[in-house]
Amino acid sequence: MNYLAHILLARQSDAAMIGAMLGDFVKANDVRNYPAEIAKEIILHRNIDSFTDNHAVFRSSVQLFGEGRRRYAGIVLDVLYDHLLSQRWDKFCDIHRPDFIERFYRALLAHQEMLPEKLRDLAPRIVQQDWLGSYEELEGVEMAVTRISQRLSRNGELLRDGLADVRVHYAALAEGFDEFFPQLMRYAETRRAQLPAGPVYHLGSGTV
Repeated sequence: MNYLAHILLARQSDAAMIGAMLGDFVKANDVRNYPAEIAKEIILHRNIDSFTDNHAVFRSSVQLFGEGRRRYAGIVLDVLYDHLLSQRWDKFCDIHRPDFIERFYRALLAHQEMLPEKLRDLAPRIVQQDWLGSYEELEGVEMAVTRISQRLSRNGELLRDGLADVRVHYAALAEGFDEFFPQLMRYAETRRAQLPAGPVYHLGSGTV
């Protein structure tokens, strides 16, 4: 899943949302360096990604992408799901989406000192360019995917070419999201309750 979905799933507190964001930026061995609530959400982020990647709906959606592009389809789908979530926001959250995003931006900037260098450098740009708000339009998905493709050492064009598959199969991909996302929300709630509340965490093969 991409940023907006992870943050929504961790909306119970500002610290939890920061942990959800950190899941893509913190190495496994560094999780224990964070406060318990943040560490818990970093681990949950990894669990959510694993649940998503192995879900039958997600895997079927990958198959809608052209051969050669399927290797990168998961990245495109992650970003697309933030767009589809934005389009259906009121079904999943009773906080107005711009207000929710603004709350996260304030939390992100307030926690800059504890962010790893990569995210600390990126945070002002995320806020200034309103990355999370931009997902509402499909053009925002295209911009995000292009941005990611430019960071790849090779085959960035295959990632960008996946956007054509999105346009062709948009209705089917949206239908898959509508089936998948409520299941993900239930999984996140259940998995969070299972994770220990204590301050010490460690990652082995993606579990606690």
